[in-house]
Amino acid sequence: MKRFATPILIVIAAFIGAAGLVATAPTLSAETPEAVAPAVRVTTVTPAPQRLKVRSQGSVMPRTESALVVEVDGRIEWVSEAMVSGGTFEAGAPLLRLDDTDPRLALESAEASRDQAAAELTNARFEYDRVKPLLDKRLLSRSALESAERRLRVAEAGLRAGESAVARAQRDLERTVLQAPFDGIVRQENIDVGQFVRRGSEIARLYATDAMEVRLPIADEQLAFLGFRLGQRFDPAEAPRVTLSAPFGGVEQRWEGRILRAEGELDARSRMVHLVARVESPEPTLPLGLFVSASIDGTLAQDIITLPRSVLREGNQVIVIDEENRLELRPVTPLRFFEDDVLIQEGLAAGERVCLSPLQTVVEGMRVQPLEQGGMAQ
Repeated sequence: MKRFATPILIVIAAFIGAAGLVATAPTLSAETPEAVAPAVRVTTVTPAPQRLKVRSQGSVMPRTESALVVEVDGRIEWVSEAMVSGGTFEAGAPLLRLDDTDPRLALESAEASRDQAAAELTNARFEYDRVKPLLDKRLLSRSALESAERRLRVAEAGLRAGESAVARAQRDLERTVLQAPFDGIVRQENIDVGQFVRRGSEIARLYATDAMEVRLPIADEQLAFLGFRLGQRFDPAEAPRVTLSAPFGGVEQRWEGRILRAEGELDARSRMVHLVARVESPEPTLPLGLFVSASIDGTLAQDIITLPRSVLREGNQVIVIDEENRLELRPVTPLRFFEDDVLIQEGLAAGERVCLSPLQTVVEGMRVQPLEQGGMAQ
């Protein structure tokens, strides 16, 4: 009997102990954990004037290019060392000389004819002066006086013709030496010593280096940012500025110039408007044919806020952080996109904070932990 009572007592004691533990166990209460506000980068916006710029590209071309043409017939006697493709020269420098034998002889002949005409005029004037008093004294007929007067007028005309012939011969003699019309470079030439050339022959093409131009295509809607109109011309001193740049000689070079005009037609194929930029006395040298990038200064827009393009969400909205660090979707009015930025003209006020972080899900009123760009949490 004792053998069966012991296990029963153990089981009863175990139940009593378990009941005591359950009765004395602490009561647990359910609690909702506080959500952790995500950290986001923000920037405080400040409206400011913004100089609008337009980008374009084009090739350098000469402002002045002309053909070198001979104005008298002759054989080439001498050619300057500068008269090669790419050769440089200064204004007034002799580039080529023709054989001047024929023009010099023509000048001597013209001078002889002029001197003869001058002698005939002297004789005719003397005869007229002698005849006129005789008519007054009725010693000579009027027809004799008229004949003397006619001879005088013919002699005067002959002298004028002789002087013109001398001037023309002198000019032809001077034209046997071709001089550079400006500081420039030889673009191409097709002459050599001993070659016979005729009046009107084109022997070379030259271009001036005092100024270079670039024809810059832009989309027609970009004229609004520049304040131009088709066909508009500018005074060089007040023309809009343009900065040209290109890698040349292993170095990134820059040149400052002006926009002189907007061409008066729209390109039918590209639908582009072309602006013409000019760089006066370019330093360093602006090579002909170089492909350059251009940054054109446009109008000055007031109260513009510049933000990274990535902050603009669908529907032209940005995320604004209010004073309680909560999110707000705000519609804005972009003025334009430029490179990696968006220029906003309406929708934001000075001092407001805009979220820069790329949030996947945005809930109005969601609390965040703003981190000022480049600074500490607020």
